[in-house]
Amino acid sequence: MTIEITHTRREGTLIEGTSRGDGSAEILRLREYGRTRRQPFRWSRNLGCWYLPHSRDHATYAPSLELLAQRLRDAGFEVTLTIDNADRRSFSDAEKEREEKAEGRAERFGGYADTAARNSEAAWKSSHEISERFAFGQPILVGHHSEGRARRDHARMDDAMRKSISERDRAQHWADREEAAANYERFRKDPGRTLRRLDKLRADLRAVEKWQRGESAKGFSRNPADPELEIEHQELTEEIEHWEGVIKDAEARGFKVWSKADFKRGDFVLYRGTWYEVLRVNPKSVTIPHIHNGTGKRIVRATGNRHDDWTWTAPYDDVSGRKSADEMQQPTQAEADEPQEQAEQSPPIAEPVAAAETGPMCHSSQWHAEVRRWAHGHHAPEGTPTPASAPAAGADRQEGMVLVLIASKNSRRSRKRALWAMTRREAQAVCGDPRTSGRSYMLTWTDRPGIEGADWEWVPDNGSLDPVLSDLGVTPHRDWAAASQADAEAA
Repeated sequence: MTIEITHTRREGTLIEGTSRGDGSAEILRLREYGRTRRQPFRWSRNLGCWYLPHSRDHATYAPSLELLAQRLRDAGFEVTLTIDNADRRSFSDAEKEREEKAEGRAERFGGYADTAARNSEAAWKSSHEISERFAFGQPILVGHHSEGRARRDHARMDDAMRKSISERDRAQHWADREEAAANYERFRKDPGRTLRRLDKLRADLRAVEKWQRGESAKGFSRNPADPELEIEHQELTEEIEHWEGVIKDAEARGFKVWSKADFKRGDFVLYRGTWYEVLRVNPKSVTIPHIHNGTGKRIVRATGNRHDDWTWTAPYDDVSGRKSADEMQQPTQAEADEPQEQAEQSPPIAEPVAAAETGPMCHSSQWHAEVRRWAHGHHAPEGTPTPASAPAAGADRQEGMVLVLIASKNSRRSRKRALWAMTRREAQAVCGDPRTSGRSYMLTWTDRPGIEGADWEWVPDNGSLDPVLSDLGVTPHRDWAAASQADAEAA
């Protein structure tokens, strides 16, 4: 029987014509093949033949296949070798197939995870059922006729619980793999990662064009007449066009591609959740104060830092936003002291989180986004309310006036910060609106804020939440005494 060794870019390197036990497997499993000369061939049940991993969409290393062919001939086999590097598929077709395979893997791994989870639950129930015999702490009675059975039950309980734990870990393993496979396309098409990939591909294309002109690139030269250069040029051109299309789609969805033209010295750049003042504008990045200066800060300016003589570079593909020096002065001082929410579009004042009916100040570091509370909150004791601050007797509870406050995570302020006065119904709608959500802030309200000036004070309203108020049809007050008087008159 003739063994056929074929390689094309479209299908990779395949070995056909072998049979079980003919002695070819020992030769094919040697880790001496491929472009790295460190790969073995593997058997594929789907293909029904041997294949070389990672050989598709690449040119082969011909001496490696010639060495394999010679070894098979020396072992008494008749061998044919065919190499056609020009037979290839387009990059878009290859990428589409990779995405489809990732979806298949996600579905398959999800099934494995479900099966393992069911096995874990069944093993746990089995152990629990056996343990009911010992629910009241019955010891093993040494020498009693029940000793053998009791010891066997303990062993069965132990085996079942170990199996439950093992299957639980197995379920978690497959669930993690399912998540990774499901996120394949999103990971590949991440705009920042795609921009970095494009930079590398364009550099590779420039090198190929130099080699085709007979020039040196990347520290060496290649034969301009090598047909492989033309194939590489076509492949790189197709791949660049594909990823440029991905970036255009991202821009259509609102992604911003930053460049040198967007910045000047003195601007502020949002880099990994912190605003840094721009010290210098470079072709591929901006120079900023060192990131060690940004620990625990929302804004890092050019001077007044612990490490003023240290700098860092923020590449444009990792930039999230830009503000001019004038725009950076617009937020209130209270906001400037607080941690920065990660999105550029977040409202400056209230990166406040939609609040439940809690006290004004929480000092816990454990924030629960879903229930919108800090765990173990330690609320400051409320001051003695003035007569006007209490809800009027007989008034409709939902129409009673309350004070809306800004509470900040890890804040140690001695006074509560009041933003508006409005009815209880309006405050519940405003504080529950998702557009007032964030990780470090929350809006809360109270009808007993205490004494103005001693327990709380007004803070400026910069209008960042005006769209929320407009959509909800809420007209807030900025005078608690007037609001309380209106409440009293309504009563």
